[in-house]
Amino acid sequence: MSGKVNGAKIYQAQARLDISAKVEEYAPLVKRIALHMKARLPACVEVDDLIQSGMIGLIDAVSHYEEGHGASFDTYASIRIRGAMIDELRQSDWAPRSVHQNTRSISQAINKLSHQLGREPKDIEIANELGVDIDKYNQMLLDSSSTQIIGIDDLGVTDDVIADGGDNTRDRLFETLASSSFKKSLAEAIKSLPEKEQQILALYYDEELNLKEIGKVLELSESRICQLMSQTMARLRSMLKDWTAN
Repeated sequence: MSGKVNGAKIYQAQARLDISAKVEEYAPLVKRIALHMKARLPACVEVDDLIQSGMIGLIDAVSHYEEGHGASFDTYASIRIRGAMIDELRQSDWAPRSVHQNTRSISQAINKLSHQLGREPKDIEIANELGVDIDKYNQMLLDSSSTQIIGIDDLGVTDDVIADGGDNTRDRLFETLASSSFKKSLAEAIKSLPEKEQQILALYYDEELNLKEIGKVLELSESRICQLMSQTMARLRSMLKDWTAN
């Protein structure tokens, strides 16, 4: 009996060591994601807070990842880490309710116009649908950008699902994002975007430039890049609304 107990203790101790080693190995990933996210968040958000919540996400990832889950551990861990950071940001939400409402209204207007016109609507068309002038619409985009933590997991999943928490929710989210059908839908949606918005996404995700750096490349102001990025996310949310519904 004592041999079994000792064996169990040794196994548990080894498991803890394995988890610790994995967490230490991937700690730089947490910092990298935190810095990338911080680049487009208000100054009141501290990088250390993002890292702290991200480490909790990493520990969850190490504890729950299974080989053959559908993608690499790096991908799985990245979703868990970002999810933990987003949960923390949502709990300390700084944006007024009106800003969240405007974000939804923009996405709904884009969805309606794209069906009516048979193409992606222009800025002025979206503004007209919302009943505001172009300056007001651009300000709505700027305000909206502060509530959108841009990432692949924000494109096809509703806020309430992401914020719902729980291991099962996280794993369902991971399985959705890892599926080839979602990736195909996302790729098709990106191809249908206006060329400049495609360029911005490529620079942000593939080249990992921040909004200021993208502005320099495209010779646009940082605020204009912020507006276009916000509008791009609204377009993608609209085009991927079937995934949102599911």
